[in-house]
Order: sequence, then structure tokens, then C-alpha cells
Amino acid sequence: MTLSLSLAKPRLCEYVNRQLAHFFPDDETLDAIATVLDEGLTRLETCINASRMWRAGHFDHLHSSQYSIFLYHLARVAYENELPLSICDKLFYLNKVLNGIDLFYEIEMPRVFFIGHTSGIVVCKATYGENLVLYQNCTIGKSNGKAPRLGDNVIMFAGSAVYGDSRIASGSVISQGTKIRDTHTQAECLVFNGGDSKGEIVCKQTAKSYINEFFRSEEEICRELSMLQGSRGITRER
Repeated sequence: MTLSLSLAKPRLCEYVNRQLAHFFPDDETLDAIATVLDEGLTRLETCINASRMWRAGHFDHLHSSQYSIFLYHLARVAYENELPLSICDKLFYLNKVLNGIDLFYEIEMPRVFFIGHTSGIVVCKATYGENLVLYQNCTIGKSNGKAPRLGDNVIMFAGSAVYGDSRIASGSVISQGTKIRDTHTQAECLVFNGGDSKGEIVCKQTAKSYINEFFRSEEEICRELSMLQGSRGITRER
């Protein structure tokens, strides 16, 4: 891991533990957090380096969106490594308390995703493609026991929602406030509410690749990290 940290690992681990102890004062031993910290940071690093909005190679624990993704990864790694579910639950609830996001650790998020603003986001156990973008008050939810399937390069702007047996094709850009239920979208399209009472949507094909506004290419990531490593003034951790 080459990620520079606004708090050195021991301090970051203590920081998380103190937050957990503050909100959940049941005297549970939290030493296990240290065992999943490295893998959680490694997964976070992939998201940060890919996100064009953020400085590559650096994690700021006071950046709420970055910290929210960090807490998700920490809880997910803890779950995968069969740590006590009470610790996984506390990390999940801590994320909800601090950032207003409902992102459960049993959900398998893509390797690369970006959260613009965390408030009001609710994510269910669905299928997610790479390079997912979520903004505030987005909802991905089940309906009649069925969950959506999202392809690669899907963008959900503020207040949009996808429910039930919906198939969101790769490259779909779901506009603000658009609600999609048990419906399929077309690939590489802008999606709008249809303006009628039936809840129909309108898909407008677009030649523009909106996802490039959010994510760096692999070549750009390599170039950014090479420049970062070549700067002698960079402090890895403090």
C-alpha cells in the first residue's frame, strides 16, 4: 500500500476504536480492528486513486465521503474474516451515525465506486458493476423480493432510486429524482422520469461518456502515482 494517511495507522486505529467506544459503550474488546486495517485501507486506496474528484494516493480521515467508504471496507473485511458480528454491526452503525448512509457489510460493492455526498443513501443487496457513482438520497432497494442489477459505469444523481426487478444497463446516467421500478434501461443513455402517472421512464441515447468525469483511466492513475512518488516533499503518514 502506497496510500499516504492524514493519521498514521496506529492513530487511525485508535481513532476508530474511540469512536466505537463512544457510541457503543458496552466494553467489548476492539483489538481485532487492527487485524483488518491494512486490507481495509488497500481497498479504499483503489477507490481513492480511481476517483478524479480526489487527490490520488492520499486518505483524509476528515473527508466524510472517503471516511464513509473506509468504514464500509473495514466492516466488509471484518465480516469476510469472520470477526465477531458485533464488531461488523458497530462499524456499520458508526457509518450510519456519522455519515447518514445505510451500506451494510454483507453487500458486495464493486472494486471501484464513488460517493459524492453520503446523506440519505440506502443500498440493498443487489448486483453492482464497476465504477458506480452515488449521490445523496439515492436508493437501491428490493421490491417483492427481487433486487436490481446494475451494470458498469452507472451514475445515480441526487434523489434517484432503483427498485425491484430492474436492469440498469452499463453507462446509464439516472437523472436527479428519477424513480425506476421493475424496468430495464438502455446502455449509454440518460434516464429521466416520463412525466406521467404511470411511472414510465425515458431513455435518451448519448455519445458522451459521463463516467470519465468521475474516474481516472489506469494510465492516469499510474501517472498520478508516479508523480506522487517522485515528490520528495510527500509525507506518507503523520
